[in-house]
Amino acid sequence: GLVPGLLNLGNTCFMNSLLQGLSSCPSFIRWLEEFTAQYRTEQGKPREHQHLSVTLLQLLRALSCQEVTEDDVLDASCLLEVLRMNRWQISSFEEQDAHELFHVLTSSLEDERDRQPRVTHLFDVHSLEQPEITQKQISCRTRGSLPPVSNHWKSQHPFHGRLTSNMVCKHCDHQSPVRFDTFDSLSLSIPAAVWGRPMTLDHCLHHFISSESVKDVVCDNCTKIQAEGILNGQSIENQRTTFVKQLKLGKLPQCLCIHLQRLSWSNQGTPLKRQEHVQFNEFLVMDIYKYRVPGPKSSQEQLSRKNSEETTPGTKDGRAGKPSDAEQPAGTKPLFMNGASSSSSSSSSSFLMSPGTFPLAAFPECRAPLYLYRLMAVVVHHGDMHSGHFVTFRRAPGARGSQWLWISDESVRRASLHEVLAASAYLLFYERVHGRAQPQSPAQD
Repeated sequence: GLVPGLLNLGNTCFMNSLLQGLSSCPSFIRWLEEFTAQYRTEQGKPREHQHLSVTLLQLLRALSCQEVTEDDVLDASCLLEVLRMNRWQISSFEEQDAHELFHVLTSSLEDERDRQPRVTHLFDVHSLEQPEITQKQISCRTRGSLPPVSNHWKSQHPFHGRLTSNMVCKHCDHQSPVRFDTFDSLSLSIPAAVWGRPMTLDHCLHHFISSESVKDVVCDNCTKIQAEGILNGQSIENQRTTFVKQLKLGKLPQCLCIHLQRLSWSNQGTPLKRQEHVQFNEFLVMDIYKYRVPGPKSSQEQLSRKNSEETTPGTKDGRAGKPSDAEQPAGTKPLFMNGASSSSSSSSSSFLMSPGTFPLAAFPECRAPLYLYRLMAVVVHHGDMHSGHFVTFRRAPGARGSQWLWISDESVRRASLHEVLAASAYLLFYERVHGRAQPQSPAQD
């Protein structure tokens, strides 16, 4: 009833732990199956193991028990070989980082996707010059299989998301155009701990999106206003002001990888590892971190927002504690915090502690979150900055998804959810649970 382990080839626990984490994400495996379908029909292609997507899919299917294997321990050296063929220099006998390898895999998959042709080959254009015939006859006359014209955005891997960067002038309140940047994992710093209060994942997320002041930025609007006040039309210098910058999540991915930055530096400049525990839950609500396109608000909404600001003011920089109601979209106020159950809602706490149960019933219909994620795997690093060992907590595949496993290379045993939530996480893998159905525009999602 367990999954296969992975052979340690010499300090390859970083790769083994990441593969076990990825194999617990069904959406990622399904995407690989759809992506690699093109290689099953093409002729004259190089050997299959030269494609990273094919090699990765075979490993993840075996680790998720979707392929029958008699081996209790698998060898993942084929992944290192295909990465080296993609010009990555990875030594199997040196300390490596699991998060860096995650970036290597996602960027290499994007490179492989971009190499695929998205239009019909020029040799097949001659068929267009022939008299009009049926589609079947056209496909028989082509010299090779027609590559599918895939939508570039639909072919993005499930970890692909977008951040929004919002800049507002503090002098004239002019907002610059929203900038979008892509991400495949959220790398969160751990803010300074407050005595007597546990550190939670919400603290890290709020610290990530908290606003910051950027000085000495040219404001086109301030420059324009000053120019309009000068009658003789003489040239003026660009007006430099202070802007407030804030990050939010413009597009949330299907699979969410969260990296907790545990690297810090001493006063002497030496690297140190932060060992403190960051509390996280089996379910993660991301609605309050989602970027919303500004729109007209009704007077009732403005009144309720004003009342909530007066009764429960938030922190000034959004770095500490519970977010104010004003920061949360209407109708999506969570009944619990991500990392600390709310004492005011015993029902949500009971759902958090019942493994394998989606906590949608703990929410009223109007408050059910749109962006609800379920924990699939946790990668933990034991040791310091110079040496250590990676292990993985992951869900058992298939119908046994409520059972958790602890995996250290070739060693596999059962684990409890309590043991998982008590771990000092380095990487967290969540997968989105589609709860309250609501149509969304591409800009919103």
